[in-house]
Amino acid sequence: MRFVTYTSADGDRTGVLNGELIHALPEGTSLLELLGPALRQAGERALTEPADVVALADVTLKAPLPRPPSLRDCLCFLDHLRACRKAVGDTGALEPVWYQIPAFYFASPATVIGPYDDVPISPGSAWFDFELEIAAVIGTAGRDLTPEQAEGHIAGYTLFCDWSARDLQGLESQLKIGQAKGKDGASALGPWLVTPDELPFGPDGRPALQVRAEVNGEPVGAGRTDSMDWSFGEVISYASRGVELQPGDVFGSGTVPGCCLAEHLDFGDLAAFRGWLKDGDVVSLRAEGLGEVRQTVRASAPPPPLAPRHDPNTKPRRPRLNPAASLLPYTKGLHQVGDGVWAWLLPDGGYGWSNAGLVAGDGASLLVDTLYDLPLTAEMLSGMRPVTDRHPLSHAVLTHANGDHTHGGQLLPASTRVIAAEGTAHEMRTEMAPELTAALQVMDLGPTLTPYLRDRFGRFDFGGIRLRTPDQTFDRRLTFDVGGREVHLIDLGPAHTEADTVVHIPDAGVLFAGDLLFIGCTPIVWSGPIANWIAACDAMIGLGASTVVPGHGPVTDADGIRAVRDYFRHIVEQADAAYAKGLDFQEAAFGVDLAEYAGWLDAERVVVNIYRRYREIHPDQPVLDRFALFALMAEWDSRRQPSAPRSAGRVASRGGGLDVRDNRFLRGTTSADGTHTVPTIREGIARTGSRPRHRLSARAPPPPAAPPNGPAQKPLTPGTKTHHRATPRRAS
Repeated sequence: MRFVTYTSADGDRTGVLNGELIHALPEGTSLLELLGPALRQAGERALTEPADVVALADVTLKAPLPRPPSLRDCLCFLDHLRACRKAVGDTGALEPVWYQIPAFYFASPATVIGPYDDVPISPGSAWFDFELEIAAVIGTAGRDLTPEQAEGHIAGYTLFCDWSARDLQGLESQLKIGQAKGKDGASALGPWLVTPDELPFGPDGRPALQVRAEVNGEPVGAGRTDSMDWSFGEVISYASRGVELQPGDVFGSGTVPGCCLAEHLDFGDLAAFRGWLKDGDVVSLRAEGLGEVRQTVRASAPPPPLAPRHDPNTKPRRPRLNPAASLLPYTKGLHQVGDGVWAWLLPDGGYGWSNAGLVAGDGASLLVDTLYDLPLTAEMLSGMRPVTDRHPLSHAVLTHANGDHTHGGQLLPASTRVIAAEGTAHEMRTEMAPELTAALQVMDLGPTLTPYLRDRFGRFDFGGIRLRTPDQTFDRRLTFDVGGREVHLIDLGPAHTEADTVVHIPDAGVLFAGDLLFIGCTPIVWSGPIANWIAACDAMIGLGASTVVPGHGPVTDADGIRAVRDYFRHIVEQADAAYAKGLDFQEAAFGVDLAEYAGWLDAERVVVNIYRRYREIHPDQPVLDRFALFALMAEWDSRRQPSAPRSAGRVASRGGGLDVRDNRFLRGTTSADGTHTVPTIREGIARTGSRPRHRLSARAPPPPAAPPNGPAQKPLTPGTKTHHRATPRRAS
């Protein structure tokens, strides 16, 4: 039989599904109170003597048990956990305890939703995911059950979707006390509760159902439920040790392997990941015999902020203050920099705190870049409305592909024509999904890199971003008209990125330099070569603009361009001299004399700049990914803080050597005194896994118990599945 709970004019009703009709039980009857030996009899009576008959298409189904007494989510499929670990660069190997006892955690019955209800994204999450599971519902109470007895206590099965906030889950796992807000946002049950006699089972007693998961009609994963390592009987038996299970208690199976987004994440190929769920996505989960859950994801309001507690172990850090002189007050907001030209400034100019621009013509206007997240961009567009209400945004130019200049594009009017260099469009198409940048905020990457990244990136909201790619691209140069004003676009890259566009407004004498110009903060060469950047500075000076708006930092003039050019000449001189002395790039970076540039913000970026120069001198230098470079920048910065010793030479993190010559630090190493080096982001994410690794206190095994209706308890048989082993979007 298939039991449903549905809404009616008189409140929730319970019924039995008969084809496309629901045979209702008497008003006031709930499925929860029917569970037990009388369930089948009540269902048969409803089929022959219904209190009402309604069409399935005419009602709204709720979860079969809208508020179950308890909700446990288990991990019956170990291949799911292996796949999650492999996705973030781990081997997929599991600790022995996973083969000794089944795992589960308690979810929230208060957030159970129906099979077709909209699903709110967990507040504050940018990594929202689904997990296709099936669930067993307890029909009769029991305690200290054997696996065989536990199977007999199951009233039926239903589809179960465990909606998961992966970023919150990863952050909370560092507390090492189990699941919290990463897992209690929503749990979907439905569309009906199916009695065991309606379903196929394998010879070992496991439900043998084919399942399939889709997002927006596109397949994500498929599998079978009889691939469980731990059966429902075993996990229910384990949960019943010393606990009286109640009718209506729900046990989720854990994710059927392949049927969630997290398993398809590959930090070795971030561009291939479809991205996490966003507002408007439709998730469809199907299971043979159990029906379909089909739900639309909806955005949530941001959560109320909580002030962090003081960490007594935190080292004092130098205050961040941009030291550069400015032609205008360097304050957040809109500043007029020329006739019909404005700059939107975001102090202090560090990572993510970028500038944008607005050029107004007759009845039209041009936006130069968006900002790093949606709230910042929305605030900027609102601040520009006194201009754009009179001169609507007809065009937008993206100076380069970094997220702090592109992430807000979805908030632009649909009629706005977005323009970028072809190299910028290419980078936007091939970089990782914007929300993956949240990894910089939540993952545990060691005692040096973690606080560095959270200090730099912790204040941004990467949720809900849908990257808007250019409508028009150009090669090297483009001139066009905005309300009667001539605008020149010139791609002077590669330098900071693959393509770096400047926007010149000749009639106003204003140049928007994008990230070819950092004022009072250190530029960073993600692409290079450095000679191109120096040449770009000369080209910008040659344009003769009297006012220059940098990508980061206060408004400047040609002297600001000269300062950046001279910085790079100094870095080349320092790197070349170190190379000539036989120093490797780490020794050169950590021993560099920054001279008058030492006071610029984010001076640690010199690590990347010297690395890039060494690669130019000797292309056979080891190739480091961006997160490895972040680890070295964090170490450099830590050594330059007031309380840290200043010394040159090879980087070591608390005794562990970080040696780029053999890339050992990309895997992490342990020194003789037991301390561990800074790991890569892939290792940090892998450590969180998909579920917490609970620590259980050693204790004597429970004594055999004699339940009222069965023999003494039998020990669980450990899982016997084969133990398989596998042989960030940037900000300026």
